[in-house]
Amino acid sequence: MLTFVISLIALVGGYFIYGSFVEKQFGIDEARATPAVEFDDGVDFVPMSAWRIFMVQFLNIAGLGPIFGAIMGAMYGPAAFLWIVLGCIFAGAVHDYFSGMLSVRHNGASIPEVVGHYMGGGFRFFMRIFSMILLLLVGVVFILGPAKILAGLTGEFVSTGALKTEDIWLMVIFVYYIAATMLPIDKIIGRFYPVFGAVLLVMAIGLLGAMVCMKAPIPEVSLSSLRNMHAEPGSHPLFPMLFITIACGAVSGFHSTQSPLMARCMTNERQGRRIFYGAMITEGVVALIWAAAAMSFFGGVGELNKTMAEQGNNAAWVVQEICNSWLGKTGGILAILGVVVCPITSGDTAFRSARLIIADFTRLCQKSVRKRLMISIPLFAVAFLVTRLNFGVIWRYFSFSNQLLAALVLWTAAIYMKTCRKNFWVVLLPAAFMTATCATYILIAPEGFRLSTVIAYPVGILTTVLFLGLFWGNRTFKDKLSNG
Repeated sequence: MLTFVISLIALVGGYFIYGSFVEKQFGIDEARATPAVEFDDGVDFVPMSAWRIFMVQFLNIAGLGPIFGAIMGAMYGPAAFLWIVLGCIFAGAVHDYFSGMLSVRHNGASIPEVVGHYMGGGFRFFMRIFSMILLLLVGVVFILGPAKILAGLTGEFVSTGALKTEDIWLMVIFVYYIAATMLPIDKIIGRFYPVFGAVLLVMAIGLLGAMVCMKAPIPEVSLSSLRNMHAEPGSHPLFPMLFITIACGAVSGFHSTQSPLMARCMTNERQGRRIFYGAMITEGVVALIWAAAAMSFFGGVGELNKTMAEQGNNAAWVVQEICNSWLGKTGGILAILGVVVCPITSGDTAFRSARLIIADFTRLCQKSVRKRLMISIPLFAVAFLVTRLNFGVIWRYFSFSNQLLAALVLWTAAIYMKTCRKNFWVVLLPAAFMTATCATYILIAPEGFRLSTVIAYPVGILTTVLFLGLFWGNRTFKDKLSNG
């Protein structure tokens, strides 16, 4: 339990200490007009209070990742605690803060446009396509996941002769997504998401209280436990698999697609640390709680691996078992609803972000309902087709593309800081680490080249060195610096 307590304290301390440091390096300007104030359109640019924006941002980014990802990451052992804490403070929260604040500084632009501004037209085109694919994967993952959980809760109660229970829930969630994507942001998202966010936090606090009261045997970090404890270490090396598996609880590129939504609602730049850095730290706390619960509920990491193998690595089943056992019937229902609401409220904003990305590069004003429909209808049609694919395959590709996007956004932030003659190390170091992680993963992973670590590790390092060389020698930086 000591490691777990220290980890919680470190996350909270990271917000106040390192978060303040990052904010100072960025250099906020409280007198600068924000996009919400300057371009208020009543649809996407809508001023909202800071606490409401924080809750919406937290719910937007806290999808299945900090719960399912943390449970699957717990299979590697206590090393997961270190990745959640260090990754969250020094990479994930930094990534979220810069993606949000750079959007604020560029009139609420979506992340492909921000990246393109600093990395060139080629990267802008790539990011438009890449971000759209990622958001579609996110949206589909966060349709399928909740539908599976709801189907498990309701059984055959909502089924018909022609449709299975899961298909009915898929359609219900789709209808909701269309409404949330189309309506002004303050009608559903801004109004109800703070309540849903509170449910998620209550669920996490309930699990925390249960672990303390029951003196759950949470493993400690030690020299002997800092090893790969996965049941299949050969095909699941600690690096980079753990760092891809636990994404949303440590660092996640998906968050950079969500931050511009809230950048269009902020009324002052001083709100940025609380909204962007703070929401990521809060998500890290949720991931830490679920990782600890998964490691201790079944009696240890070995037992967790054995149970997951028996259940086909079904993290949703683990969630239901833990909630029903530790929180009782009422608490279990609330906790499971929190887990269902969590991905749904990230999936709808994924589609909303996709609509805005398309609107940004097509210059299609979104004040008109007709123009919103022009983008949304084809978007949801493609998403529905993707739901027919295998969930496991979709999740693996989502995980890799998620972390690759995080690396690209961190490189963009490093370029911005270097261009402005500011301390770029706060973003350069996590950018280099995530580059090595992604490069190594695609060489090792089953959906990649399936190479051995003997080849993958050196190539991953060389790829990172190449990116660092491009960063130092990029002529764009020199041109901008020479022009003042």
